[in-house]
Amino acid sequence: MRDDAAERQARASQSFWTAVVGVPAIFSVLRLGVEAGGELQTTLLLVANVGPINLLAGFLTTAAQLLSTALVAVFALGAVLRVSWDRLPGHDRRRPLFVRWAEITPAWFVAASFLMALITWPLLYLPLLLPAFVAAFQLRPERLHERPWPRVLIIGALFAGYFWLLLPTVRDAGRQGDWLAILLFVVPPVLALAIAGPLPGAVIRPLASVTQIAVLAMLVWAALPVISTPVLPLTVTTVGDGTGATEDVRGHVVTTDDVNMVILQERGGVRYVPVDQVRGQVLCPSEEELPRHRLRIHDYHVEDSLLEGLGRRVRPVHRIDAACR
Repeated sequence: MRDDAAERQARASQSFWTAVVGVPAIFSVLRLGVEAGGELQTTLLLVANVGPINLLAGFLTTAAQLLSTALVAVFALGAVLRVSWDRLPGHDRRRPLFVRWAEITPAWFVAASFLMALITWPLLYLPLLLPAFVAAFQLRPERLHERPWPRVLIIGALFAGYFWLLLPTVRDAGRQGDWLAILLFVVPPVLALAIAGPLPGAVIRPLASVTQIAVLAMLVWAALPVISTPVLPLTVTTVGDGTGATEDVRGHVVTTDDVNMVILQERGGVRYVPVDQVRGQVLCPSEEELPRHRLRIHDYHVEDSLLEGLGRRVRPVHRIDAACR
């Protein structure tokens, strides 16, 4: 029995680290194919000019949120199911996949996953980390203090500090009728009080199957925008024809040499522009970068991550060039 448990743990460890390393690599290759419009020759052109370091950097900057979300969900659900599974009769049977992954993952890697989520998630969704962190590390209210009244005072002080920080933003969301933002700011800290396990025995087995399928389906759905995100920056290049007339070419610059600038056009196709005809070039934001909420948390836009917010304070965003519109 002990040998079987050790073998299952070894297989779980191998599957977990294979997923952590293999999924980003597969996504990176798929992104090149999608970026090339499915054309073989264009894909080969991108492969030849987009180095592995640039590809990895592009993946981390665009898919860090997806990767951290997957890890946070696995560790939170795995920890709750683990303490619940141990209370079932015959709990030594084959455990759910997320439970086995949570057991073999070192604590430092779990903490690093939450740290990555903290700096890469939009501020609007950061409150969701509270119940996830409590679930992953099984931080029950009883651990704050052994006596009830001091425990209530500590929880009250934590809630007071949290809502003091977010009260102006919640007020603005109420005026604008943004109920999604209000729910995201208010519900997660309340949920964190009761999210730690164990769960009732009647719901553990079906919940284990449903949550694992739901998380995998969510990742597939969320991966589609990541795969279709451009690998190269979007630019508008102004090209002259020698007679004084100019043309704006919107697309992604693949490479530039002494003769031509190679541009992967936004609407498809590769265009070779002689470098002596290039009159100017501007960098443009993508449509996904345009804000949808009009809310801020102490000068930080709710759709920015902490990393993006700090970057905007160092390099404030200038107006969008007319050529980008």
